[in-house]
Amino acid sequence: MQSLPEIIETKRLVLRETRASDARPLFDAYTQDTEVARYTVWRAHKSLVETEEFVARCMRDRLTGSALAYVLTLREAPDRPIGMLEARPLSHLCDIGYVLGRAYWGKGLMPEAICAMTEAALRSPAIFRVQATCDVDNRASARALEKSGFVREGRLERYTVHPNISAEPRPCFLYARCR
Repeated sequence: MQSLPEIIETKRLVLRETRASDARPLFDAYTQDTEVARYTVWRAHKSLVETEEFVARCMRDRLTGSALAYVLTLREAPDRPIGMLEARPLSHLCDIGYVLGRAYWGKGLMPEAICAMTEAALRSPAIFRVQATCDVDNRASARALEKSGFVREGRLERYTVHPNISAEPRPCFLYARCR
């Protein structure tokens, strides 16, 4: 996935690589927020140390190429993270996941970020598809994908464990945007 740029800019956002110094702002912005974590595959962080470990993993994954985590910031505050978008390369496709601090919900920022990252990925000759899943009850996530030009391709039963909702795998919708 080396074909994705290090920095992606939109009208309102800068998507950049994760830095060790992002741990505290990410913790303050959303990683400890149980409502933000509701539909994620991780539990809300109880301490800054958990967020520091997460940031370190993101940095290691970028070095190995197994995942490219982008920190989302507003253009006017490039050192203050408000969310993240991660691209995980899988052969000819890229699977994405994303999260946004609650203070920034409902402003169209996540569709803007998803769209920009997807367009960058699909410009790569090796990537033909960008996909994402979301819990069937997560209407906000589904809407963000739809606004980003993704098409719902199906429903995957017992697909993802969202530990903040259930210990059992839950159904998810599969969305994709292809070239």
